[in-house]
Amino acid sequence: MFWELAEELSAEDPRVVEGTIMKGRCLRVGREFLALANFNDAGLVVKLPRARVADLIEQGKGFPFAPAGRVFHEWLSVPLPDRKLWRALLREGIAFVSR
Repeated sequence: MFWELAEELSAEDPRVVEGTIMKGRCLRVGREFLALANFNDAGLVVKLPRARVADLIEQGKGFPFAPAGRVFHEWLSVPLPDRKLWRALLREGIAFVSR
């Protein structure tokens, strides 16, 4: 589902491209990292403003992303597939990393 959404988003915004991060595939907006999928079963991992990540965690919509035990405060993990939520978060992420 992640790569289907990636295709939709790149059709809407040609700046959204595939790249690599941590030896895996990811999405970028230009040179900025945007998102990756299924890194250690994390589901969607998307870059958002720190306060927004904290809010979504508090709402129970995601979890901190902490590969190797180090929390990345601007990254949210959403392990359960939810097309509507993932699409919305990816669009938020595009707006965030595009600034």
